[in-house]
Amino acid sequence: MLRIHLTEAKYELIKLLRLPAYMIPTIAFPVIFYIFFGLLFGKGTGPGGVTVAAYMIATYCTFGVVGASLFGLGAGVATERGQGWLQVKRTTPMPLSAYFGAKIAMALVFSTVIVLVLFILGITLGHVHFALPVWSKLLAVIVAGSLPFCALGLVIGYFAGPNSAPPIVNLIFLPMAFLSGQWVPIDFLPHTVQKIAAFLPAYHFSQLALGVIGAGRGSPQSHILVLASYSLLFLVLAAIGYHRDEGKTYG
Repeated sequence: MLRIHLTEAKYELIKLLRLPAYMIPTIAFPVIFYIFFGLLFGKGTGPGGVTVAAYMIATYCTFGVVGASLFGLGAGVATERGQGWLQVKRTTPMPLSAYFGAKIAMALVFSTVIVLVLFILGITLGHVHFALPVWSKLLAVIVAGSLPFCALGLVIGYFAGPNSAPPIVNLIFLPMAFLSGQWVPIDFLPHTVQKIAAFLPAYHFSQLALGVIGAGRGSPQSHILVLASYSLLFLVLAAIGYHRDEGKTYG
């Protein structure tokens, strides 16, 4: 079983490396945003008393990870459904967990790459200096925090068509990122927007990451509870979508 899961993950990675239309924007988008905003205003002081460059390391890392998760699973699963690839997979003895595990593993791989690239930019150009344990904890929190958005990607992948999935991902991803304070610090947004943000999973993800560097709002436990609740909700919806899709195929 382990060999099956590793083999599926290996070929999922090879597939994505051969798709520059996914790989390049997924990594470049948060990096470009951080260069323009995090580094341009990096010397100023952000919320929590940290520099803007340090604050936006956390928020743009979460922004990039959410994008990698939603596009990797949402658009990826919807496209393969449309191509009939999932029907082919069901005819093989490969467990479904290997298929989804490979996609989640790749989302984690790309999330790690995004975070490390932004860390390097922050250290070299933004003069962000944290202790090694802080960098390590921040990496772990951000990569692990991608899991609820992988689950959301599965929901999109099973309810959207291959052509509609990418725009649906953008319609969810970009407004949620802005309203959650991933582009502009949440303290600088209107009070009404700050109230809306409390209901968005990306807000709690960002605050959990910001808490690692001492600039977050609320307790880590409350953010983890909200993210866990969203994960459960998204997994239930994804399971409904999976069985709905299976019923359409096999009756």
